[in-house]
Amino acid sequence: MTKVIATLIAGLFATAAFAQTPAPATPATPAAAKAEAKETKAAAKAEAKETKADIKAEAKTAKVEADAKKDVAVAKAEEKADKADAHAKATKTKAHAKAEKAETTPAPVVTK
Repeated sequence: MTKVIATLIAGLFATAAFAQTPAPATPATPAAAKAEAKETKAAAKAEAKETKADIKAEAKTAKVEADAKKDVAVAKAEEKADKADAHAKATKTKAHAKAEKAETTPAPVVTK
């Protein structure tokens, strides 16, 4: 058991020694760092613009699809209304023709 504890303590000391960061080496030149930051920023802006354009295109497509569905619904409703009007008109015409026929047909003459 003592060997296990001794090994764990030795491991802690070893990892502590390796975990220490050395003093930073001379940093990259400020100009190079600034250029890299600008490049990264420009890439991020370009990606954001592209994403925004994609979102706008998808929104337009969705709007066009919604308008198309709305147009189809309106057309179906108009068709249904036209059909109902035609049916009512046909019924009225039949009734009118039947009434005219009854008026113009003379009563049968009864002879005895």
